[in-house]
Amino acid sequence: MARLGTGVGWRPEIADVVESMPGIDWVEAVSENLCPGHLPDSLLRLRERGVTVVPHGVSLGLGDARRPDAGRLAALAERAEVLGSPLVTEHIAFVRAGGALTASPPLEAGHLLPVPRTRDALDVLCENVRIAQDALPVPLAVENIAALVSWPGEEMTEGQFLYELADRTGVRLLIDVANLHTNHVNRGEDPAEALAELPLEALAYVHVAGGFERDGVWHDSHAHPVPRPVLDILTDLASRVAPPGVLLERDDNFPAGHELGGEVAAIRTAVAKGRAAGPAATGDRAAPPASRAGAGSGAGAGADDAVRQRVGLAQAALLAALVAGAPVPEGFDGVRLGVQARALAGKRADVVAKVAPELPVLLGADYRPAFLAYAEGRPMTGGYRRDALDFAEHLLRTAPGGAAPGVRRAVREWWLERSGPVPRSARPGVRLARATRRVLLGR
Repeated sequence: MARLGTGVGWRPEIADVVESMPGIDWVEAVSENLCPGHLPDSLLRLRERGVTVVPHGVSLGLGDARRPDAGRLAALAERAEVLGSPLVTEHIAFVRAGGALTASPPLEAGHLLPVPRTRDALDVLCENVRIAQDALPVPLAVENIAALVSWPGEEMTEGQFLYELADRTGVRLLIDVANLHTNHVNRGEDPAEALAELPLEALAYVHVAGGFERDGVWHDSHAHPVPRPVLDILTDLASRVAPPGVLLERDDNFPAGHELGGEVAAIRTAVAKGRAAGPAATGDRAAPPASRAGAGSGAGAGADDAVRQRVGLAQAALLAALVAGAPVPEGFDGVRLGVQARALAGKRADVVAKVAPELPVLLGADYRPAFLAYAEGRPMTGGYRRDALDFAEHLLRTAPGGAAPGVRRAVREWWLERSGPVPRSARPGVRLARATRRVLLGR
C-alpha cells in the first residue's frame, strides 16, 4: 500500500487553512460533495503541488441489504479518476432500508448505522464489497463506524468481523481510532482487543477525530478537539504496525489554523510514541477465536435473496424505529434508540441547513423547532436536498396564511425557484374549489 503520510480532511470552510498548513502530505474530500467537472480551486491547487486527494464516500451503503447502486458506484469511480487517487474509501454501514426487498416503505437514515455482526450480514457485506471492487478503478478501503446502539444476538466481535471481511474480499481497512473509542464508551468494547484481532497488514490508513460525552454517551461529533484516549489508541495501533497514513477529520466548529495545526502535531507525536515503543509482532498474533478458522481468501458463499431479505427486514425494523416512530424491535435498548433517534433528527436539521442555507436565514430561530416537528412524522426518503424541498413545501401547506406573510412569501419564492409549480394546497376548501373548477371546465 502506498505511503500517504500525515493528512487532514479537506472541507470548503477550511480550504485556505489546509492549503497553508505545512507538512500536509494528503487530504481526503467527501465524494458526494465534489462535482468532477467543477472541482474546487483549492483542491486543484493542492493536486498541482503533488498533494494526494482521496475521495471518501458516505452514502453508498455497503452494509445495506440491497446490492450497491450502480449510479453511486459510477460516481465514486469518476471522482477517483478525476482526482488521480490511489484508492477510494467508504463505510461499513447501512444507510437505507425498506423497499421492494421487504415490501415496506423505503427509508433513509441520513447517517451511518451499524450492521449486525452476524454471518448473514457478513455474507451480504462481502458480496456488496466485491460488487464495489469490480466497479472501481482503484482499490477500495472500508471504515469501521461509531455506534450508539448494539444489535442483539451478534455472533462476532468487531475485530473478528473485520478480519473475516478483509480475508474474504481482500478489501483494505480504514481504521478510525475515534470510532473505537466511541464503541468503548457506548458499547463497552475494548479498543486493544479490537486492534489485536485486526488484520493490520490490510491497513490502508487511519482516521482520528474528536467528540464529546454527555450522560454517559459518547457522541462522535467531528466538531471537538481530539481527546487523549483517542490519541492513546492511535499510539497503541502505531506500536503494532506502521500506519501508511493518518488523517485528522474535522467537519464542524472549525478552529483557528494554529489550533488545527496543533492537533495534527499531537497526532504525529502519538504515532512517533507508538513507533518508538516498537511494533508488537503482528505476524505472530494468535488467530482470534471463531474468526480465522475456516476463513480463507475468497471463502464464503454469496448472499442469496433469502439472506438479503432476512437482513433487510431487521434493518428496516430498526430504521423505522429510529426515523418513523415504529416500535422498538425486540432485544434493543429503547433508551439508547431514543438517543440515536434524537441525534439523527438533529443531524438531519443541521445538514438541511447546510444544503439549503437560505431556510435558516428566512425562518430565523423558528427554523430548528419547525424542522424537528416536520421530521418527527416524515422520514427522509430521497436525500437531504429532497428533504429541504419537502420541508419548505410542508411549511407552505401547513403554516397559517397570516402568521408571517413576509416569511411565507420568501419561502414560497425559494421553493418556486427550485421546484417549479406551486405546491397544491391540501386544505379542504382549496381542494373543493379545484375540483369544482375541473368540473366546470370539463376536465
